[in-house]
Amino acid sequence: MGLRADMPLLARHEGEWEGDYLHLDREGNPIDRHRVHMTCAILDDAVYHQTNRYTWDDGRSEVHEFPGTYLGGGRCGFDTERIKGEFWELDAGTIYLSWQYKAEGEDLRLYEMIVLSEDGKSRSRTWQWIKDGVCVKRTLINEWRRS
Repeated sequence: MGLRADMPLLARHEGEWEGDYLHLDREGNPIDRHRVHMTCAILDDAVYHQTNRYTWDDGRSEVHEFPGTYLGGGRCGFDTERIKGEFWELDAGTIYLSWQYKAEGEDLRLYEMIVLSEDGKSRSRTWQWIKDGVCVKRTLINEWRRS
């Protein structure tokens, strides 16, 4: 089997997405907000590729590429200069990721949950930033499928 057959929910995420990231400190206070335009694609049924384009109101922008490799058994892994981790489907509507920023060291891990709406037109994502067993930050992301 391949990526599309083994991870049908991931295949439903293919396409163009736009949305907003809101980063909160441990107490829930906003510390950053920016927009995202994301492209999600499955290539040759064994490679997942994601491009994130971030923009801030002050004119800053960043582009990051996230290639992932199908590991089999319904799991994908990614290992870039910036991040490393794995993701898999929890159920028919939820993808779960466990990953880390390489520059931050082994003691900071991120846990992400992505929930796709039943109609496939929107999704919500949450990140928990865990350092030494304590949640130090949260990220809330709302995205809508571009037409």
